[in-house]
Amino acid sequence: QGSLDCPNLEFEYGDADGHGAELAELYSYTEEPELSTNRRCFEEDFHAQVQGRRWLELDGSQQKAYIMRLLDGLEVVNRDKRLKVARAILYLAQGVFGDCDNEGDVLHWSRHNSFLLYQLGTFTAFLELLNMEIDNSQACSSALRKPAISLADSTELRVLLSVMYLMVENIRVEQETDPPEWKTCRETFRTELSYPVHTEEPFALLLFTMVTKFCSGHAPHFPMKKVLLLLWKVLLFTLGGFEALQSMKVRKREELGLPPLPEDSIQVMRSMRAASPPTYSIELMDQQQQKRGHRSRRPLMKQDSLDIYNERDPFKNDEAGVDDEENDDVDSGIEGELDLMERDAIIPVMPAQRPPIERVSFPKGLPWAPKVRQKDIEHFLEASRNKFIGFTLGQDTETLIGLPRPIHESVKTLKQHKYVSISDVQIKNEEELEKCPMSLGEEEVQETPCEILYRAMLYNLPQYMIALLKILLAAAPTSKAKTDSINILADVLPEEMPITVLQSMKLGIDVNRHKEIIVKSISALLLLLLKHFKLNHIYQFEYVSQHLVFANCIPLILKFFNQNIMSYITAKNSISVLDYPHCTVYDLPELTAESLEAGDNNQFCWRNLFSCINLLRILNKLTKWKHSRTMMLVVFKSAPILKRALKVKQAMMQLYVLKLLKIQTKYLGRQWRKSNMKTMSAIYQKVRHRMNDDWAYGNDIDARPWDFQAEECTLRANIEAFNSRRYDKPQDSEFAPVDNCLQSVLGQRLELPEDFHYSYELWLEREVFSQPIRWEELLHYQ
Repeated sequence: QGSLDCPNLEFEYGDADGHGAELAELYSYTEEPELSTNRRCFEEDFHAQVQGRRWLELDGSQQKAYIMRLLDGLEVVNRDKRLKVARAILYLAQGVFGDCDNEGDVLHWSRHNSFLLYQLGTFTAFLELLNMEIDNSQACSSALRKPAISLADSTELRVLLSVMYLMVENIRVEQETDPPEWKTCRETFRTELSYPVHTEEPFALLLFTMVTKFCSGHAPHFPMKKVLLLLWKVLLFTLGGFEALQSMKVRKREELGLPPLPEDSIQVMRSMRAASPPTYSIELMDQQQQKRGHRSRRPLMKQDSLDIYNERDPFKNDEAGVDDEENDDVDSGIEGELDLMERDAIIPVMPAQRPPIERVSFPKGLPWAPKVRQKDIEHFLEASRNKFIGFTLGQDTETLIGLPRPIHESVKTLKQHKYVSISDVQIKNEEELEKCPMSLGEEEVQETPCEILYRAMLYNLPQYMIALLKILLAAAPTSKAKTDSINILADVLPEEMPITVLQSMKLGIDVNRHKEIIVKSISALLLLLLKHFKLNHIYQFEYVSQHLVFANCIPLILKFFNQNIMSYITAKNSISVLDYPHCTVYDLPELTAESLEAGDNNQFCWRNLFSCINLLRILNKLTKWKHSRTMMLVVFKSAPILKRALKVKQAMMQLYVLKLLKIQTKYLGRQWRKSNMKTMSAIYQKVRHRMNDDWAYGNDIDARPWDFQAEECTLRANIEAFNSRRYDKPQDSEFAPVDNCLQSVLGQRLELPEDFHYSYELWLEREVFSQPIRWEELLHYQ
């Protein structure tokens, strides 16, 4: 399947999938019986309070009065009674499906009830309950004692997180028909989630803390899929999606007095066409024939240089076989675990019968405007001056005396395409603040949701990144089951394991779907964090990136792609009749092994293609302009893995794969470039050009080996200087006299803020109790 050419995939990339699909992914198929439990809890209470009427028949004030009565029920001491009330509220958030006739009605009432619940303070009430459940040491210790954890261990947490997720997702999604009070409500909710009210931290930090607690082994019963989905949606809601990011970028460039962006990257990518994947088998078979010493003549197939622009891309049969580079010893890279999963049989190639091409539309030009950095102009002039004059003038880019006319023209062209990024301005400002801290004074930092989140995450950021990557590794389809890896299936495995073949098949699909959803949420939230931090301040982005790199994110993503990527993207790990809201309004047909095996008739799986693109984008963000990290791509032999990913005919995915191949081309050697000319021309056609970037030849100064560690160390020093300057501010000026007397220092009264007692216990839990004390270090200290 992976070896044949696939058709163009009609995929539109966005912040998230369709509204119904995003709600459906919250529930695993094993949770399906709980939907009727929620309904029963609601109806028992509702019919006792309101006789002979349905929820849909009540007017607004009656609905509000009933919800207020339900919220009072959350205050009771008895856990079982609290859970029943929480289930009734969850049934309301799920759209009172017992009274609805079709899926559209369920989704409509789910949104309506979510806004109503939020207006009456449900989210705050559930946040208190969530804090109680996180601190529930009894549940943690009983889960730690059990040999196998199942759905039953996380019942309360799943109910609470489901209500919160439905509220966040329903309120986040805008629709044209929304009344004005809903729009006001949305903005209030966004502010409430972004800015801390009673506690010292935004809501996203509580979820990050849940992730680290789960990974440390203290709370193995946490339903990780729901936590990660909620965390992703909270970040998407509070920080903004990709289009919001683009408009924020445009606005920030205006504020800094920079010229507007040459194009809208989202629109350019939407209009791009997918290229035909590179041919593998002919070069491979030629290579093998030469190895065997048989020099038989083979007919050469001509590459259709225009096939990227054809109106109809005919299926090609010339794509069977394995990459020529796959003969390399790939196992030596990435911890020896990169088993090549895709050893396609070598099929003799027949010249394909191509149908006549009706119409060829030629490109009007390259899709991206070329960009030039200030550094590129400096390098160009330095080389030119050395050649023609014999000495250099440092960073002077204006003086052209003694240089020939063509060099003047070149410099003029380079300056026309010069691009100054927001990051360049931020780095320059940071250098000035480091140089002249007294004369420039303190900088004004805008209190944006992004800034508040970074400040809250800063001190535990390495742990958050390691925890996310641990879960990503456990959920990756290429991961082998190891005894020491974390168990991410706590919220999908039923109490009683399946006994029939059909139940086993259903659970198998459910487990695979569960893992895919975890990969999707982690890839999306990491990409969002990187993009927002990069816009907010380049060193915030670099800090997160560096910790991802230290936690082995690069080999992990390459390991993820070292599978038959076509079969991952076309995987059918979903049973559409069991998906919410379909399963709530229609009778369930009898499932058979055949119907489960057939799956749905979609051309591809949206979430898996979305995950792949996100992971490629993260890899691009980590490696761009970083030679040491580009060398990691080369060392881990990423070229054959990435080249296999080009089989997916989706323009955006191909673009990010080609970008990753472009940055390492100069290190791969002449033979690789010679045998991959189709890939090289695809890079030329699709990836942005840097005017004097010698990516295709390797004569560049960057291609010469040097101490790559020095680059990372300099970056790390800059990041630490930034973090200590902006976030480790002493209360008094550093020039104030210091009290060195122990008695008077200990005798001082500290003024504590009013809201200190709200977050004191939380702070103790996170900073003191959950931090391991290494007594042996204290004993060994000289």
